[in-house]
Amino acid sequence: MSLLSPRLSPLALALSLALGASASQAQTSTELELMRRLDQLSTELAKLKTELQTLQQKQAAAPAPAPAAAPATSSAAAEAATRGNGEPSTVISGYAEINYNRPSNSKDAQADLRRVVLGYQHRFDEKTKVVTEIEIEHGIASASDGGEVAIEQAYIEHQINPLFTLRGGLFLMPVGLLNENHEPPNYYGVERNFVETAIIPSTWREGGFQLVSNLGSGLSLQAGISTGFNLNKWDAASSEGRESPLGAIHQEMAQAKAHDLALFGAANWRGLPGLLLGASVFSGKATQRQTELESRISLWDVHARWTPGRWDLSAVYAKGTISNTAALNAPLVGGDNLIPASFDGWYAQAAYKLWEQGSYRLSPFARWEQVNTARSYADLGQGLTPAAAPTERIFTVGANFRLTDGVVFKADLQRFRENKDMDRFNLGVGWSF
Repeated sequence: MSLLSPRLSPLALALSLALGASASQAQTSTELELMRRLDQLSTELAKLKTELQTLQQKQAAAPAPAPAAAPATSSAAAEAATRGNGEPSTVISGYAEINYNRPSNSKDAQADLRRVVLGYQHRFDEKTKVVTEIEIEHGIASASDGGEVAIEQAYIEHQINPLFTLRGGLFLMPVGLLNENHEPPNYYGVERNFVETAIIPSTWREGGFQLVSNLGSGLSLQAGISTGFNLNKWDAASSEGRESPLGAIHQEMAQAKAHDLALFGAANWRGLPGLLLGASVFSGKATQRQTELESRISLWDVHARWTPGRWDLSAVYAKGTISNTAALNAPLVGGDNLIPASFDGWYAQAAYKLWEQGSYRLSPFARWEQVNTARSYADLGQGLTPAAAPTERIFTVGANFRLTDGVVFKADLQRFRENKDMDRFNLGVGWSF
C-alpha cells in the first residue's frame, strides 16, 4: 500500500493515542518532541493526499490518445502478398555458373557463361503452388549463336494430405544425386560429373504426373508417368550419341512425341543422420510409333551419400539399355555412331571440410569415374557389328571455396586415361538463391 493512501491517517492517529497513553505515565521532553513531529507528519500526508487527488482528476479529464493509423495496404493486398504463416506467396530464385577450361592444348582454352537460370514459386494457397525456371545457356541465344533458352521446370504441386503430394507439368526426374540438386554450390568440381551427364542426361526433365510421398522414418518415394525419349532423333553421323546416348534423343517436352509414355520411380532413405541411400528406375518405349519397329529404353541407378563429421562421401552407379537395336541399326550401318545396346558408369568421391571461418569454407575433394557410353552393341553380323567403346577413366582433384551461403569458387584438375586431349585445368564461380 502506498504511503499516500488515506488509510495511513487513522494509523497516525493510533500512534498518537498510543504515545499519549505513554505520556500520561511519563511526560518527558523527548516524548513531547516525538508527538510534535508525528503531528507535522500527519499534516504533510494530508497535503500529499490532496495533491494526488488533483493530479488524478487532471489525468481523467485529458483526451485519450488517437489510435495508430491503419496501414495503407488493404487486407486483400496483404493477404495476396503473404500466406497465413507469414511467408511470402511469391519467391524469386535462380542460379548461375561461369567456367574457364584450359585443356593441355592451351589454344583451345575457353571461358563460358555456362548458364543463368531464373525461377519463381508462387503459392496459391497453403496446399498449392507453381514452380517455374527458365534457363539461358552460353550467354546469348540466336540463330547464329550456340546458346539456348529453355524451360527447365514448370509444374503445379498440390499437397493432397500430410503424406502425399502431386506434381503435374514439366519436372526434373528423380535420378542420381545431381539431377534434382544441380545448382553449383551443391556439387564438387567446376564441371558436373560425367556419370550424371553422359549416362544420366542431367538436367533431365520430362512432362507428366508425379506422386511424392514422405512416409516417415526417413523414407521418401516418388513415382509417376511421363514423356520419354525419341529414338528417331538419333543421328549416326553425329558424335552427340557417343557423348551421351540419352542426351542425344531427349525431348525436353518441346513438341515431344508422346504416343509411348514411360513409368518411373525412386526411393530415398535418410534414416540415419548424414546418410542417404537411394535408387531409381525409368522405362518406356522410344520409337513413338514413328516406325514399325519398337524399342524400349530403361535406365536405373543406385546412389549413396554419407557426411560423417568433416567428410562428404558419395557414389553413384547408373546403367541404361536400349532394346531391338539390331533392327534399328540396320539402316544406319556405315555411320560413325550406331545406337548402343547398353551404357553405364560409376564414380566415387570424397571431400573434406579442411578449413572454416565465419562464412568461409574450404573443401578439397577427389573423384574417380569410369564411363562407357557404348558398353555393347547388338549383333549385326560379322564385320558389321561395331566394337564396344573403351571405358573412359577420369580422375578429378580440386577444391570448392564457399564464400558465403549460395556462393562458391571452384578449381580442379582433370586427367583422362583414354582421351589425353581432354586433360584440363578448370576454374569456376557459381551461385544460387
